[in-house]
Amino acid sequence: MKKIIPLILILGLFEMSCGKTKKEQIVAVEKKEIVNNISQEKNESEENKIDVAVISTFYGDLVVSFFENAAPKHVESFKMHVKNGFYDGTIFHRVIPGFMIQGGDPNTKGDNKSSYGTGGHAAKYFGFGDEAEPKTWDLPAEFSKISHKRGVLSMARSTSPNSGGSQFFICAADAPHLDGQYSVFGQIVEGDNVIEQIVNLPKDARDNPNQRVEMKIRLEKRSQ
Repeated sequence: MKKIIPLILILGLFEMSCGKTKKEQIVAVEKKEIVNNISQEKNESEENKIDVAVISTFYGDLVVSFFENAAPKHVESFKMHVKNGFYDGTIFHRVIPGFMIQGGDPNTKGDNKSSYGTGGHAAKYFGFGDEAEPKTWDLPAEFSKISHKRGVLSMARSTSPNSGGSQFFICAADAPHLDGQYSVFGQIVEGDNVIEQIVNLPKDARDNPNQRVEMKIRLEKRSQ
């Protein structure tokens, strides 16, 4: 019996050891499943998010959602300018009540108001302008059936359809006469009251607000 007792103890300890290993394995599998589920939920959550631009001003934020399919080149150029900080420190240099507010001209970082509205270019070469001279880069027209309703973000241009650069305007009222002539690439989804405050600022004869309304723009991911 003296020899059997130690053997029984050894077997018992072996079983306990095996049982503990199995439990550890089960816990490890459960942890792995939890991590995988969290990762999957995170990926699904990211897939359901979209890029928005937040235009911050003294009067509050304007949040823009993009029309990626209608004007992909305009959206790409705008985002690139945002990421590069191109718009930071520029102002809304033109305000017309009942019509729109316009900004995005790098010249407005200076004090020479006579140059406001004459600057800006695309963020990369899209086939228009001199490829070796970035300041000549223009955007090709991306006209669509999206109407210029209040809150729509559209690209300013000169007489040529393919002359969009960095200057944009936000409609402060419906402007159907612009439909099919300017490239719509976004829509204000938050900050309608900010548009109203800016468009009604006192201004000079050139429609330049008497007060500088500087902007800073960043990109964010938000749920659809």
